[in-house]
Amino acid sequence: MAKGSFNIGDEVAITAKVRRRVTEDRVSVSIPSYGQPHSIVDRTSKVKHGQEIELIGDVTRVDEEAGKVTVNLGIPVTVKAETLRLVTRYVPPKRKVPLIDKAT
Repeated sequence: MAKGSFNIGDEVAITAKVRRRVTEDRVSVSIPSYGQPHSIVDRTSKVKHGQEIELIGDVTRVDEEAGKVTVNLGIPVTVKAETLRLVTRYVPPKRKVPLIDKAT
């Protein structure tokens, strides 16, 4: 994705690698360009060390000068825009009734 192509509210995906299983239902993952360990709840599948997993979240902040995007994955995670993949664009809701009354 090109820099600056994400907007607030867009749904994006990050591909992370599994580091290890912390508990029976939690997995530690490594997110590219994040620099901090992150753990997620994973009750359904039995992923192993080195497998890739896709994390999906909403964009909450875009810093175009630095080329970084903050994504809400339960906690805010700031990563480089190049590591993200767009899932769906945010579309604001349509109004059925205008905000202003008609003049009489």
